[in-house]
Amino acid sequence: MKVKVFLLALTLLCLGTLLPAQEPEAGAAQQGTAVWKYFAAALAVGISCIAGGLAVAQIGSAAMGAMSENPELSGKALPYAGLAEGICLWGFLVALLIMIF
Repeated sequence: MKVKVFLLALTLLCLGTLLPAQEPEAGAAQQGTAVWKYFAAALAVGISCIAGGLAVAQIGSAAMGAMSENPELSGKALPYAGLAEGICLWGFLVALLIMIF
């Protein structure tokens, strides 16, 4: 599954760079740049949220297993889940900076 997603992303990237170059009109150049800006921002948020979800799933599973053996570990496992959720916030901040600049 990961190989298929990677190959699809690589194909889309190659198709975008191999499009025939034409002289854009004055307004079309700015519009084309805005499209890539939105695409990059969406990619930053999407990838970071997927990675954060995977991290929270792994940490949550391990934390539940540890708490079933020793209930006193519940307070120690919670910050790790919060750190994994922070990945999504960093992706949002990067997307926000892409959109502003």
